[in-house]
Formats: sequence, C-alpha cells, structure tokens
Amino acid sequence: MTAPMPVRPPEPPTTGAARTTLHKAPEQRPPARLLAPLRETGKLFSLAGTVSREIFRRPFQVREFIEQFWFVASVTILPAALVSIPFGAVIALQVGSLTQQLGAQSFTGGASVLAVIQQASPIIVALLISGAAGSAICADLGSRKIREELDAMEVMGVSPVQRLVVPRVLATMLVAVLLNGLVSVVGTLGGYFFNVILQHGTPGAYLASFSALAQLPDLYISEVKALIFGFIAGIVAAYRGLNPRGGPKGVGDAVNQSVVITFMLLFFVNMVLTAIYLQIVPAKGS
Repeated sequence: MTAPMPVRPPEPPTTGAARTTLHKAPEQRPPARLLAPLRETGKLFSLAGTVSREIFRRPFQVREFIEQFWFVASVTILPAALVSIPFGAVIALQVGSLTQQLGAQSFTGGASVLAVIQQASPIIVALLISGAAGSAICADLGSRKIREELDAMEVMGVSPVQRLVVPRVLATMLVAVLLNGLVSVVGTLGGYFFNVILQHGTPGAYLASFSALAQLPDLYISEVKALIFGFIAGIVAAYRGLNPRGGPKGVGDAVNQSVVITFMLLFFVNMVLTAIYLQIVPAKGS
C-alpha cells in the first residue's frame, strides 16, 4: 500500500500590503565608484588618528627619528632659503607699488613682512617638505610595501605605523617648524633689501611700520600653520606609500598623488586657519 500524500495546509490569503512587500524591489545603492573617494578619505583620517595615538606609545624610535629629521632637513634647507628670497622680493615690490599708488608708502614694510610671515613662509615650507621630503617618504614606504617588508613586520608583531610612520611624521613636523623661522627671516631680509634699494624706501620707515602693524600672535599662527602643514604632508605621504597599486609603477603614481593631494589640502587648511585667526585675534591698534 502506498503511504497517503501529506496534505499541505492552505496558504493564508495575501493582502495588498503583503503582496507589495513580497514583490518589493531591492534598495538601490550608490555605485562603488562614487563611494571610493569617501573610503579613501576615511582611511586617511584613520591613519592620522592612529599616528596620533602611536606617538605616545613606547618604545619610541629615537634613531629612526633622528635619521629622518636629518634627511628631511638636508633636502629642504637650501631650497627653502633660495625660494624665500624671490618670494619676499615679489611681495615687497608688489606691496610697495600698491602703497605708492595709495599714498601710504610708510606702511610698506609692515604689510610686506606680515604677508611673508603669515602666508608665504608656511606655504613655502609645506610645499618644499611635500615635494622633496614627502615624495621620498612615499617612495620608501611604497617600495617596502611591494617587497612585502611591511607584511613581514606585521607577522612578527611589529607595527609599521609605530616603527616607520610615526618617526617620519614627527620629523616633518619639527623640520617644518624650524624651517618656517628660517624662511621668515630670509624672506623679510629679502623684502627689506628690495624695498630699500630698488624702490628707494626709507629703512627707518620700513622698520617703524613693521613694529606698528606686526604683533607676536602673527608669529604664533605662522608656526602653528607650519606644524599642521608638516603633519599633513607626512600623513598623506605615508598613506599613499602604505597603499600603492600595481607594483613599481603604482609606487610612482602614489608619489605623484601624494604631492598633489598635499597641495590641495594645504591651501584649503591655510584658508580655514587664516579665517579663524582673523576672527579671533584683533588687528593691532584696533
């Protein structure tokens, strides 16, 4: 005898709302190509946070820090001094010409020196550190990555960020702060020379206008900018070096990308810091 077939219970009738739920189309997600920049930005900020935490972790790589500090300083000191002279000259000549048209020649020195200290000096330092030192840092880390040295360090329990990235970022920050002072002095002297010699300005009026318009917070914001710019240059170079794509060619592309990304971030951050400073610190004499 054959076993009786099981009787399926009747399905409950589906209402219109249930029928709509069963046949609901899947949610439309944005394509991955549009989300890629957001992911890259998030990874960059994540690396910045990791480096900020690893700075206080022991043991600190003193030898690596000294070597990187000497390397970054050696490749940026002479170019920074040479670039700051024409920068200071151009600013002094342009400001001097403008003040002559307005009949305010006595303020040439103060205006040109403030422009050099607040704006030109941190930008020059950041661009040179990113172009000279940042590209070398990115190429070094990228070559280590494609040779799988960083993976081997992680297998042995050594953090590549704490061992390699932190000393490099700290070196770029410290060199940027020290180099900013050098560029400010050289740029100011260059502006003084071109204003007094070529535009027949008065040395006393140049110095008097500088003391009348400049104040100590102007130097503070210049050093703060240099410190932040050095941190950004080191972080971007390290991030692109840790994430190359496509072998040796990818390392070269990562170096180019690190320089371009750093330049874009520097100008944006400089605009934000300048706006905040002008809102917080009142002008001298106001």
